[in-house]
Amino acid sequence: MVVFQNKIIYMPSIPPFSRRERIEDYEAQCKPVRWQEKRIKAADGVDIALALASLNGSQEESSKGAAHVVIVYFQGNGGALPPRLPSLSLVLKALQCDVPSSTTCTIVALSYRGFWTSRGRPSERGIARDAAAAIGYATSQLPRPSGQPITLVLWGQSIGAGVATSAAATLASVEPRDKDGRGPSQTLAPRASGLLLETPFVSVRAMLTAIYPQKWLPYRYLGPFLRSHWDSRVAFHQIGQSFLPKPKVLILQAANDELVPSSQSVELEDICRDLKIDVKRTVVSGALHTDVAAKSQGRRPIVDFLRSFG
Repeated sequence: MVVFQNKIIYMPSIPPFSRRERIEDYEAQCKPVRWQEKRIKAADGVDIALALASLNGSQEESSKGAAHVVIVYFQGNGGALPPRLPSLSLVLKALQCDVPSSTTCTIVALSYRGFWTSRGRPSERGIARDAAAAIGYATSQLPRPSGQPITLVLWGQSIGAGVATSAAATLASVEPRDKDGRGPSQTLAPRASGLLLETPFVSVRAMLTAIYPQKWLPYRYLGPFLRSHWDSRVAFHQIGQSFLPKPKVLILQAANDELVPSSQSVELEDICRDLKIDVKRTVVSGALHTDVAAKSQGRRPIVDFLRSFG
């Protein structure tokens, strides 16, 4: 188990043929949202796939002026991006009805290395590089109308919530610099304004203890040998120590989650409150681990949260 732990934690080929999924096969379910695949390179040169889609709001103009809300989405530990696109499209369509016409909402969904059409093999260090590359693309290379400032929101589902908090912590630890790299700047370094954590857990190690509480089982003792940690407790403490404004946090807990105990979401909420981070936890009735965003009662708090940035 120690040797093959990455194959247990990351399951890009489950269900079977996941790596052969195509965006085109889900076009009808996503309309009028149109997704496109984009290729980028992580810092170590690994070729990574993104799925991108944008919509403009339809409400009357707001006094806030033009805005661009960019949501970088981090999936769970199994399967490919295309089957997730219909649920993400429902969120974009709902946002279109709720935000001003001067606001553009874009989702940049990351396919981790080894998943879908991305190259490489998944690992915590590698996926962290993929996340940094996706955020870099979303904040510096994504086409946008001139004059639209970017508001960055990180959305992670299941293990993706750990990817999101770790990425936010990394952004919070980087001191902004001016164009010449000589002094501080509040404009050139991206930061996460929001963290949307869907069915999250505190860490991989915490999950082992929560799922296998029996002391006679060996799994709970694998903590020292883990190569993937995705420790949101550590990440939130790094965020809490940053001089940058702290992100707003929404935790979505599935009432009928068959994988993650409810205590994990409660603990994350307590961690945020202790660190004076603005947090809200919502329990989505009737939801299982992977269908929060597909249910209207789960989609509504997502849309409300994202709308607050537009």
